[in-house]
Amino acid sequence: MNKRMIPEEILDKTTELRKQIHENPELGNQEYQTAELVERVLQDSGIETKRYLDTAVIGILHCGRGGKTVALRADLDALPVEEKTGCSFSSVRTGVMHACGHDVHTASLLGAAMALSKEKEKLNGTVVFIFQPDEEGNGGAQRLIDEGALDGVDAVFGCHVAPDLPEGAVGIRYGKFYAASDMFDVTIKGKASHGAQPEKGIDALVTAAKAICAIDEIHRGETDKCAVSVGMMRAGTVRNTIADDACFSGIIRSLGKENRAHLKQRVQQCVADACKTSGASFEIAMKESYGGIVNTDRETAVAQKAAESAFGKDNVVEIQEPLMTTEDFGCYVDYSCGSFYHIGAGCEYSLHSPYFIPGEKALETAVIMHVSVVKEYLKQD
Repeated sequence: MNKRMIPEEILDKTTELRKQIHENPELGNQEYQTAELVERVLQDSGIETKRYLDTAVIGILHCGRGGKTVALRADLDALPVEEKTGCSFSSVRTGVMHACGHDVHTASLLGAAMALSKEKEKLNGTVVFIFQPDEEGNGGAQRLIDEGALDGVDAVFGCHVAPDLPEGAVGIRYGKFYAASDMFDVTIKGKASHGAQPEKGIDALVTAAKAICAIDEIHRGETDKCAVSVGMMRAGTVRNTIADDACFSGIIRSLGKENRAHLKQRVQQCVADACKTSGASFEIAMKESYGGIVNTDRETAVAQKAAESAFGKDNVVEIQEPLMTTEDFGCYVDYSCGSFYHIGAGCEYSLHSPYFIPGEKALETAVIMHVSVVKEYLKQD
């Protein structure tokens, strides 16, 4: 790891900031204390700041002459999880924890901002630092874009800590990376009858069960990786009556816009076919969530080159399979272009676990990677 890129005092300050942020987590759209801290650190480094959406902070660093505008993004929010790590800087807030590594994301971006501000005369272009609220909830990315916070940005880069990668490693992925997600709620209307005379009714429960079984098989016939699951079902009131209605809810995870539309249609078809057979009627409501991440090739090549330059090829992993988890960073890539990369956390526990705690090396890796990416991007034509 090329620590020489970052002054030791900045890495030390970044470590302290990470501990402070981890100890004082805040849920989505409530990140007031975190936003104030971010604002203060940026301003102390001579970086212009703007507030959006109450708790979003945008830092703008004007470097040398001309050049492009590159953005780096971190998410601020924590999760409603009770921490069980036992670390010396554990959350002081009951039932709230940085269980997804956003403390590392925020602190590392502050570290990168402090480091880049010291070298601004050597760079040509503008660096925008995006500190975004509510990634875990309804998403702050699209709302920031709608507010005009990213106007004029040419490319956006960001990272996520990854427990499956060793500390000191960086994961790069070309193309489809994170899944889009769409939630669906289905209501099936049948006709009640006595359980002794099922032929006089239309069984909404059985119809729903057949639709769910068909939905569960969808992923088996698809070429592109996907996941379609039903997690809730409600039907019937007593054991000896044919249910006249049934409701179930699930989620579709898909990769790419075409596959997303295709899978939504397949879910609707499964429900329609089951109802046609039984004579039931149905209503289905689809709610779009995040659109997933499809990294652009040129920017991913920049990230790969930056990682190899900073850490050596042996510490850079090209991720072979896309993930079925989702992330609203894809909104930024759709808005302009960009790349999302992974930072090795080397942790035995998964994201969102009450035991998840990335080490300090992951924090240093993220700081160095961000700085290296900005320098590499601003060198491009």
